[in-house]
Amino acid sequence: MANIMANKKTAKLILENQEIELDIITGTESESAIDITSLRNKTGYITIDPGYANTGSCVSDITFIDGETGILRYRGYPIENLANNVNFTDVAYLLLHGNLPTSDEKNIFSKSLRKEANIHEDMKRFFDGFPINAHPMATLSSMVTALSTFNPTVSNNEVNINGTIIKILAQVKTIAAYSYRKSHGLPFIYPNSDLNYIDNFIHMMFSDSQDDFHTEPIFTEALDLLLILHADHEQNCSTSTVRMAGSSMANVYGAISAGIAALWGPLHGGANQAVLEMLEKIKNDNSDYKKYIELAKDKKSEFRLMGFGHRVYKNYDPRAKIISKMAEKVLSKLNIDDPLLNIARELEQIALKDEYFIERKLYPNVDFYSGIIYRAMGIPTNMFTVMFALGRLPGWLAHWKEMINSPHFKINRPRQIYMGQNKKKL
Repeated sequence: MANIMANKKTAKLILENQEIELDIITGTESESAIDITSLRNKTGYITIDPGYANTGSCVSDITFIDGETGILRYRGYPIENLANNVNFTDVAYLLLHGNLPTSDEKNIFSKSLRKEANIHEDMKRFFDGFPINAHPMATLSSMVTALSTFNPTVSNNEVNINGTIIKILAQVKTIAAYSYRKSHGLPFIYPNSDLNYIDNFIHMMFSDSQDDFHTEPIFTEALDLLLILHADHEQNCSTSTVRMAGSSMANVYGAISAGIAALWGPLHGGANQAVLEMLEKIKNDNSDYKKYIELAKDKKSEFRLMGFGHRVYKNYDPRAKIISKMAEKVLSKLNIDDPLLNIARELEQIALKDEYFIERKLYPNVDFYSGIIYRAMGIPTNMFTVMFALGRLPGWLAHWKEMINSPHFKINRPRQIYMGQNKKKL
């Protein structure tokens, strides 16, 4: 059996009386990893790590997470500071370029996003091909791929990369809004170049075609915060998918479309939709939330309390701390009395006080609160994951850009251990 003993610089692996040294890589936040890139060549062995929970696929300068203590930082900035002091497009710029924009950079970036917000008129015909009940995530993924047909592949120099990124950031928002309008049988609303990124999206989603734009200011504030909190989260399933697809040198539209498909899953971005569906189930069962708390504790029960706990965070999700306050602010401002939201409040209070949840560190996470806010804003449940995708888009693009510019760039190709039948004869 392999025995790994690590010191500050190298790890010693003893394997079948063979001893090899493997380099240890230490990050700027003192995270350490054993570099096994030479392992197979030296020993013939590979490592196996289902779910990749202990495997680093890359080095990155973008986002740092400490799940044990509940830390999240974008490019070194704590999420709490960003959420309270800058807007979503500032955060997008930060993720993409490594620094917060100066006043001039901010103006140029914002103007570029407004300029590129319209999609080609011929793309609107594609929406006609989707059934009215098509899930918006299916539409979004398909339409992002279709964007590439209107934007021929260009060389990967810095100017072209940044121009393509601007188009995607600007136009995916428009596609998302059009997906909503299509599913509700409503006419498309063109982007308004006088509006900022968030208000423009709300305008395209909810404005009447005959009216000027108007919205509740709390909607703008809440949506801006939600997108910031979702903007990046290190090597999660969808971000890793973007990197995996992009590593084949598939164009960035295809890589982002793959990320959208990965995000759609109920164990990833679809979790906020699953939260509301769970609340609906409880409401239909006489709002007996205490019954479902007990079911969640019962090992024999298949019921799962959605929106609690996290794969990475073994402490309170720092995003949940921020968003819970916004949820309360939105509900209070709008004076909403919604049975689903009332059930959610009760579940939250019980989970924060119940020893079962406290001992297992099953705190409400960002998905629990985001669905509550989206519902209060009038965004339908099947659009929740689309909203997540809008927020995560800058992170995906930043990781794609970092990957293709890396001196260590190579196609991703995981190994496997074959457990099938031996060679057969016909």
